Amino acid sequence: MSTVHTTRSLSPAWHGHDDVAAWADAAATQIAQQLHRDLQTQPQALLLLSGGSTPEPVYRALAAQVLDWSRVIVALVDERFVPPDSPGSNGRLLAAVFAQGPAAAATIWPLVESGLSLPDCVEQANARLAVMGLVPSVVVFGMGEDGHTASLFPGAIGLDAALHASAAYIAFDASGCPVAGDYSQRITLTPSGWRAAHARLLLIRGQRKREVFEHALATGEVSHTPVVAAAAEGAVPLHVHWSP
Repeated sequence: MSTVHTTRSLSPAWHGHDDVAAWADAAATQIAQQLHRDLQTQPQALLLLSGGSTPEPVYRALAAQVLDWSRVIVALVDERFVPPDSPGSNGRLLAAVFAQGPAAAATIWPLVESGLSLPDCVEQANARLAVMGLVPSVVVFGMGEDGHTASLFPGAIGLDAALHASAAYIAFDASGCPVAGDYSQRITLTPSGWRAAHARLLLIRGQRKREVFEHALATGEVSHTPVVAAAAEGAVPLHVHWSP
């Protein structure tokens, strides 16, 4: 059983689910429906996904959905600047999940490729978007308990510049941000890259993350909790899928 209500301050649509199975199924269904709608009117659809362990059940449910995956491009919201085969690579998750089932026909765009420098990877990511000429069909965010989303961390020196960048993707230095750990060099999507998306989802689980998100909305301080930007910066409301 799911409940939906709208949070007043930044007006995201809240979808509360009883358990992880219902959460994964509902989020995957919403993503697939948006991709299907866009494929009715355009030649391809771009799906941007966040990494981490939290969204994996959603992605596995999504990969089993039946649609014309051969016209779907799957790419990342953000990535650590590490080798593609590194345990810290978000791209490894996408490669594993979307290698099976109907979604195996999709095209995967990694953000980091062997032999390319960080600036070259960023340039390639932006060039791909420019050549494609389409806004993202769906952007899927995650959130850390510090309120970061994508690789936009509170307290990072370049946070304000990232939030106001004109490029869709930028290099981001998260040095000194505890949650970034050993992976301080990142590539991340900016509000410019997600603002026009046809749908935006935030996937969170657990009471603590719910409290962090609700506090972020109440204060609206993007410098302290960058997830505020994911809620506020968009042509359509952010859909938040939560389960205990």
